[in-house]
Formats: sequence, C-alpha cells, structure tokens
Amino acid sequence: MAVLSNSLASISKTLKPSPPRNAVFNFSTSLSKSHLKLKHTLKPSVSTLFYTTVKPKTHQLKPYYHPVRCLFTGIVESMGEIKQLGLVENGGFEMKICSKTVLEDVNLGDSISVNGTCLTVTEYDTNSSQFTVGLSPETLRKTSLVELGAGSMVNLERALKPTTRMGGHFVQGHVDGTGEIVLMETEGDSLWVKVKTTADLLRYIVPKGFIAVDGTSLTVVKVYDEEECFDFMLVAYTQQKIVIPNKKVGQKVNLEVDILGKYVERLLSSGFVSSIKSS
Repeated sequence: MAVLSNSLASISKTLKPSPPRNAVFNFSTSLSKSHLKLKHTLKPSVSTLFYTTVKPKTHQLKPYYHPVRCLFTGIVESMGEIKQLGLVENGGFEMKICSKTVLEDVNLGDSISVNGTCLTVTEYDTNSSQFTVGLSPETLRKTSLVELGAGSMVNLERALKPTTRMGGHFVQGHVDGTGEIVLMETEGDSLWVKVKTTADLLRYIVPKGFIAVDGTSLTVVKVYDEEECFDFMLVAYTQQKIVIPNKKVGQKVNLEVDILGKYVERLLSSGFVSSIKSS
C-alpha cells in the first residue's frame, strides 16, 4: 500500500491538467441553483497588514479522473458533514467533507466511499479535518449526491485493506441506481425502511440477500415484486451510525446490488453452463 501511495504522489507531481474540454453535461438544468456557486478569492482584511497568519498546509492532486480500483465492506466508519458542494472555477464539480476518522491515514488518490459512491481524494487538510473529492457528470446523474448540500451528513468508509476484517459484503462503490424511500416505520427500538426502485435492479434483490443502501451493507427482509419495492430493518445501534434514519419518505438513496448476482446472470446468459453439460 505504501508503494501505491508513493506512486500516486509522484504521478500527481508530473501530470499536467489537460486543456478544458467542451462540457458534456448540462449543469444548469440538472443541478439546483443553490449548488451553482463558484469559489471566490477573498480580499485580505485590514488585520493582515499588521499580523502574519500561517495558512494550513493542504495537499492537492490534479487531475482527479484516475480512480484507484478498490473494495469496501459496507460497514460505515463515520458520518461526515458536507462543507461545500458545487461547481469550481476550472469547470469541475467538487465536494468538500469534514470528517476526522477517515483522514487518519489518508493519501492523495485514496478512494473513499461517500454514501456508497467510490470517490477519489483530490485534496485534504488534516488541521481542519476536511478533504475534497471530485464528481463526474455521470456520477451526478447516477447517484443521489446531487440532492445534497452544505450541512448534509454522508456515510463514509475507507477502502478495504488486506488486513481488514470483512464485516459486511463485497461493495464496489459503483452505484447501480437510486431508490425512493416510501415507508419508515418503527417497531420497538428498530426501524423498518421500505424502498421503491426499478424492475431492472429489483431482479438482483432477493430476501435474506445483501444490498448496499447509501453505502451501508444491509440484509433484505422481503421483496415486493408487484410494487417494485424491498424492505430492511435497522437496529438501534445502526440507526445511530448511518444517515438513513435522518432521511424522510420521498428522499432518494443510492443502491448497489450484490455483484455475485450479476456474475451468475452473465454466466447463464452466455451459455457457459450448457457448454459444461455438453462436454
């Protein structure tokens, strides 16, 4: 891992940002106006004429469109608060998040799951416990991250290490689509959550199977094919550690189905099983 980190650091010093390209995503029609705020360069105050301030050292990686292949478990490490989200002067779209836990051993180019979306760290500041990730137009179209804003809380998880205990299931951080919360109901100190999604995703969701909801590894309780819905239950401890209980009916969640189901479907459709039987 140290070799990979050093390699990324050396690459970040030698690569030069590519010239700006024509926009392929209409931000003005797809994003809310509250997010379309550019960073401004503030003029120095009068006090800076008499006092010398030391700016905290930040680490930057550009360009940020070379993600590292990674794997997560769906066990959320901490919740982070979005400090800034929107367009920046170079035409990109960035999100700045505050979280102390995930910055303990962070390096430029590291992958962090943000509400189940694998994103690359492009800048971080350990003094303020903040890090920045870049979002592509496809990420904004495919996930529910575009609905968030300053002050929103998000689930965070660092990429899996070889020595890490596998507490959840294999989560890639590649969001398959979104679902809409249609029911939230308490039973004792537990919380039932029912989510409506598309038929294309529902075919990979099975009772007692795994699913990642906003990056959280959860067990499906029941699937409602006629309603194109599924539900799961959150115990009291989990409710305190993730963002789902803070959402309301009608809000969206990121969904990633179990990758094993996709592989099985691919093998069956390719005739692989038939070829084995005939041999």
